[in-house]
Amino acid sequence: MPPYTIIYFPVLGCYKAMHMLLVDQDQSWKEEVVTMETWMKGSLKASYLYGQLPKFQDGDVTLYQSSAILQHLGHSLGLYGKDHQEAALLDVVNDGVKDLRGKCALLIYTNYEAGKEEYVKALPGYLKPFETLLSQNEGGQAFIMGNQIFFADYNLLDLLLIQQVLATRCLDSFSLLSVYVACLSTRPMLKVFLASPEHMNRPINGNGKQ
Repeated sequence: MPPYTIIYFPVLGCYKAMHMLLVDQDQSWKEEVVTMETWMKGSLKASYLYGQLPKFQDGDVTLYQSSAILQHLGHSLGLYGKDHQEAALLDVVNDGVKDLRGKCALLIYTNYEAGKEEYVKALPGYLKPFETLLSQNEGGQAFIMGNQIFFADYNLLDLLLIQQVLATRCLDSFSLLSVYVACLSTRPMLKVFLASPEHMNRPINGNGKQ
């Protein structure tokens, strides 16, 4: 019996960062897919905290909110820094990713056609803090913090891959972020997952816009 269960829609969404973390850390888990047809009936939604997915189960622990789930996995699997200072800085990164995800989701679900051009113009400003953070860790030649991969790396990698779908050349002026994405994407387990039909054939968002 896999130790973890993740319940989510048949899209990548905020599930992908968890998926990459678990794959890369050679963990097993069970996935339960909820179709939009089932979700819109309302009874399942009403039974879930905050009325949203993903839902995550680790034995007797049930969690909602994607950031909380990633942080739990980080703590459980030793991916939350070597001390309190590194953990706090990883939270800074993770919250920054969360903020930009929110901006991106607002575009995708409420203003895609009218707002995409403006969003793409603003994107360099949104991405610059992550380039700065990378430059402060071994000159950007390693991970976002320290000398090993941590939970926030998976969330940042996912965010950057999503931005590249929206704006293919968005990392051209960010040399460190470009190298970061290239290096992490070629980690053996991640490389296999990113090239798999499971990833390639699954839409990023629920409305088909990306």
